[in-house]
Amino acid sequence: MLQHDVPASLVVFLVAVPLSLGIAVASGAPIAAGLVAAVVGGVLAGALGGSVVQVSGPAAGLSLVVVQLVQTYGWRATCMITLLAGLLQLLLGAFRVAKAALAVSPAVVHGMLAGVGVVIALSQLHIVLGGKPQQSALENILELPSQIINNHSHAVLVGVLTIAVLVVWTRLPRVRAVPAPLAALIIAAATAAVLGWDLTEVDLSAGFSSLEGPLLPQGDWHAIAGAVLLVALLAGVESLLTCVASNRLHNGPRADLDRELAAQGVANVVSGALGGLPVSGVVVRTTANVRAGARSRWSTVLHGVWVLVFTAFFAWMIALIPLEALAALLLFIGVQMVNLAHARNLRNHREMPIYFVTMVGVVVVGLAEGVALGLGLAALLALRRLAWVSVSVRQAGERWRVVVTGSLTFIGVPRLTDSLAAIPPGASVDLDLNLDFMDNAAFEALHTWRLDHERTGGTVDVDELHGEWYAPAVSGARLRAARTPPKHERWWLPWAYRHPVGGPAQAANGLCAYDEAADGPEAPAAATNGEEHAEQAGKAMPDLLEGTREFHRRTAPFVRPLLHRMARKQTPSHLFITCADSRVVPNIITASGPGDLFTVRNIGNLVPRASSAPPDDSVSAAIEYALKVLEVRTITVCGHSGCGAMAALLGETPELPALRNWLRHGRQSLARYVAFPGTEEDEGPLDRLCRANVIQQLDNLGTHPAVAELVRAGKLELTGLYFDIAAARVHVLDPQHYSPVPELRPS
Repeated sequence: MLQHDVPASLVVFLVAVPLSLGIAVASGAPIAAGLVAAVVGGVLAGALGGSVVQVSGPAAGLSLVVVQLVQTYGWRATCMITLLAGLLQLLLGAFRVAKAALAVSPAVVHGMLAGVGVVIALSQLHIVLGGKPQQSALENILELPSQIINNHSHAVLVGVLTIAVLVVWTRLPRVRAVPAPLAALIIAAATAAVLGWDLTEVDLSAGFSSLEGPLLPQGDWHAIAGAVLLVALLAGVESLLTCVASNRLHNGPRADLDRELAAQGVANVVSGALGGLPVSGVVVRTTANVRAGARSRWSTVLHGVWVLVFTAFFAWMIALIPLEALAALLLFIGVQMVNLAHARNLRNHREMPIYFVTMVGVVVVGLAEGVALGLGLAALLALRRLAWVSVSVRQAGERWRVVVTGSLTFIGVPRLTDSLAAIPPGASVDLDLNLDFMDNAAFEALHTWRLDHERTGGTVDVDELHGEWYAPAVSGARLRAARTPPKHERWWLPWAYRHPVGGPAQAANGLCAYDEAADGPEAPAAATNGEEHAEQAGKAMPDLLEGTREFHRRTAPFVRPLLHRMARKQTPSHLFITCADSRVVPNIITASGPGDLFTVRNIGNLVPRASSAPPDDSVSAAIEYALKVLEVRTITVCGHSGCGAMAALLGETPELPALRNWLRHGRQSLARYVAFPGTEEDEGPLDRLCRANVIQQLDNLGTHPAVAELVRAGKLELTGLYFDIAAARVHVLDPQHYSPVPELRPS
């Protein structure tokens, strides 16, 4: 493990040192404070955290709030605020509330980071130009023209050089082993030293000894408590989001968010006590860690150790780095924090307004205020989406179709009533309700319109596609928050069990031939009245035409994209030979869809032998086409219980000449039936013959030369299935012992 983690830790160390220095400068803190946070974040948060690859340390996203705290309370008081924020994080982690942070809209987080990046870039740009940053982003923008006019040559040159190296370095494949930030600072420092440029040096000669302990902040305790809460939440949310993102970067153990939050709390307590910056998980260093090959948390811990050793023994090297070069590095980082990839993703989800409002709020007003504005807008947009409703009214032939989608509340009642007013009196209406919720005001408006429309001689067929809201309200039942499965999943029901019977009045009271309450033990009772239902439904409408209309309304929109792709070519994997019995539906019992099965159906699922006289070209043609053109690799023969064809073989063949002629292909099955052993599951002679028939048809398949050749070559598999209709269970038949193979059941 260490053979991967040690090299990765060195890479992260080389990235962390310059970034920690730059963030300390941007935060208005002592230079050593950034290195303290890097050491504590690496060692403590790395060892105790919930992610094995996340790297913690000072984060650019927190620099804006830190610089405001330093200006308000001083540096030592800011350290105490960091310590208290760590205690709060530790408490939140102990109460296991980390997942609540994931409820924060990513648009707010990305907008906040983008706003912080703009503020950092504007402030550091003044240092690169040889000036001093102003108190706010707006003042920095207003002061920028005078800074540009006054040519500070040496500062500008080292800044341009640093940024140029950062841009070009990653495009040079042979030098990628050296991180771009480190390379930029080394080249800038070396060039400045050789050319004798007059620049500001970073002073870290005293190392960690220059730091002082925390002091209690003085001032309004409400503001101080707010600052503690702000640091704890911002650092915690950024750490947890980075932790979640790290899961997508590696295949190791998944992150424990509560443990990570508690570890961040411990790190911030120690960092604040030692005079360091606030600690949080950092995306850039975490990504570098994973890409460098880290396998465990040892990489993160060791990178903190390397930072400690470097600061203790080589702090004098930092004094060679020009402050303007660090400012250029931060300017580059600030620009990168405005992540266009995140913006594109947010645009696809229509969350760009949240992103921009948060970013502009952070830049113009302040960090806390900008985040509050973003959260407020996110909440408003969420409420708007929850209350969104779409009402579509269009005429299809002699019928009108109304589709209501979304959450139908009192807010959507005006739109609903205006749309329904366009339907002429006496018209036949299909009302599709695809609703997440319906309140009482919406129900009253909809039900009143329906009753008024039916009084004019019109009809309204209500179909709830997503959740049951309307029908329970009509019947006076208590509405439940749980949603019922979408109605389109019940396509397998026979017509008689789906159609409303008794006209509009009965449908309005929720009476339907198929009773949802009978899904459990009472379902068979409903089946006993199938003939009565079928007779009533048959009188009401032609089932086949109604079924096609239902397909166009419910199923076609779902399958149309799939069928469009396979319209010119079919590539089934199975030739499925089964009985023409109406109770056997291949796509149901195999859970298959369009394009899966090339199906042949006939009386008794028979496969005439190749030598049969006269020959049967129908089944032979299907076999030939399936093997030669479609190149299927499996042929399945599926029989079923209570087969009428097998019953005819056992008794007298009915006076149906064509059927008698066809059943001659089943004589081999009848002969095999005598030798077919019975099982405990057999219901009698007919069941035995139905099973024997499947095995015989597999043998008959072997008489076809094309089948026999592919089977011998191992390119074709023959399988036998048996469908027990009463038990709704499929068995695989073993050709050797003619006994059902037990089906696999969930453990």
